[in-house]
Amino acid sequence: MSSRSSDLTSSLDQADAGVSDVGRSIVAPITGAAFWAAIALPFLHLPLLLTTGLSAEPYTDAFVALLALNVVALLVGHPHYRD
Repeated sequence: MSSRSSDLTSSLDQADAGVSDVGRSIVAPITGAAFWAAIALPFLHLPLLLTTGLSAEPYTDAFVALLALNVVALLVGHPHYRD
């Protein structure tokens, strides 16, 4: 019976490796794009602040949305690294 459980364990380990590879191939581009978006988004904040001064509600809403998007991009892109 021990050989049966070891066969099952090795099968599960092989299945996990396949899922892990697919997961990495999907997650890596997403984290990379989020990483670079987190770098680029602050360059949109500054012109919005300088040109509008957040004087009207739509500008304030746009600034808050950009800020929230930047925080999400920072969180998602944090694990990205160069290989």
